[in-house]
Amino acid sequence: MDLSEFQWQLDRPIRMKTAEFEREGRLKHCIFASQFDRPLLQKTCFIADMIRVLSRTREGSNKLRELLSHKRAMLYFAQPSTRTFLSFMAACQILGITCNEVRDPSLSSEVKKESPLDSIRMFSSYFDLIIMRSNITQFAECCAYLMNDLAQNSMRSVPIVNGGAGSNEHPTQALLDVYTIDRTFQFGQKEASSKSRIMDLRRKYSNLTHGLDNKIYAFCGDLGRGRTVRSLATVLSQYQNTTMVFVAPPDETLQLDSELRDHLISKNVQIYELDSLDAAINGVPILKQIDCLYMTRIQKEHDTPEMAASYQSLDLSHFKLTRDRVEQMKDYAPILHPFPRDSEEAEIPTEIDKDPRAMYFRQARNGMWARAALLLHICDGVDQLHTLYKEFYGVTAEESLVI
Repeated sequence: MDLSEFQWQLDRPIRMKTAEFEREGRLKHCIFASQFDRPLLQKTCFIADMIRVLSRTREGSNKLRELLSHKRAMLYFAQPSTRTFLSFMAACQILGITCNEVRDPSLSSEVKKESPLDSIRMFSSYFDLIIMRSNITQFAECCAYLMNDLAQNSMRSVPIVNGGAGSNEHPTQALLDVYTIDRTFQFGQKEASSKSRIMDLRRKYSNLTHGLDNKIYAFCGDLGRGRTVRSLATVLSQYQNTTMVFVAPPDETLQLDSELRDHLISKNVQIYELDSLDAAINGVPILKQIDCLYMTRIQKEHDTPEMAASYQSLDLSHFKLTRDRVEQMKDYAPILHPFPRDSEEAEIPTEIDKDPRAMYFRQARNGMWARAALLLHICDGVDQLHTLYKEFYGVTAEESLVI
């Protein structure tokens, strides 16, 4: 695919790009995880909470479906996906957005040599929003520039939402990951039992605080090729007093890449790079220290024959959870996984699923709420949501929200 016309835009520092993907105080396109600053994360998490509370009743769900019933979305997933595709589909349905899909470009006009960029522009003629996933790292970014160019020439332009781009970016996964971690680290703050819950935890963990600041996050598995790791680490680097532990096999392809490492260091994140879940820092096992564990599988679909051969000598048992390893973790520390997990390698065996710290299925469900909140933000429907909430419950969400 020829993207050379956008090369001068692609080559710029990311800080020069993000302003072009905003309008009127909200996101115009969602392309990078770094677009989610702390205020936007806080706002989006709160919107997600409002949506999930309203959806608990049939009447509330019916009202939610009126918010964006005038919108149409194209889900253009040129790379295989199950969870992300269905999560976005469900998010659209929650808000009443009509959806269509292209999941196999070989069944579209691209088989007739149509440029994918022409396909995107054609979709923009029929739909109000394009949600896309591509194995081409910067394709979503180029589509956003295409839409901006059209808008500058007073032609039809629609928002682009990146549902995963190559091995580089997965911003909405980072959004749902943060939403899951944030809910976990509230420790029931908005529930009636919150005081006893946090007091009980503080008796055992004296320095424990609410929220995402002052935490140690561990990432384990295929870190070099994991776009979810890259996106989440980028977002978490905004929080204060953050430490990140990266546990990966002794192969350069699988380890933390230099670009992400440099970014984290520039954000004053303390970094440790280790070769086993059983490793220790300052004489204390890491599993006893961390506040959150983000597991990933080895992404074999990216292997060349040479890579596959070299990986045969790796002992992957150092990067798999066991009951004994989980028992070392703090009582509240969530175990996350972007899925799919590898049923053969079993980096998280199914016996761990019943542990209360195993949050990965809840994490997947949270993606539906977080993505619905993002779409509502992009489509300028948040004020209507606040109005709906007050009409429905008689009070504002700020006054009453119990999660």
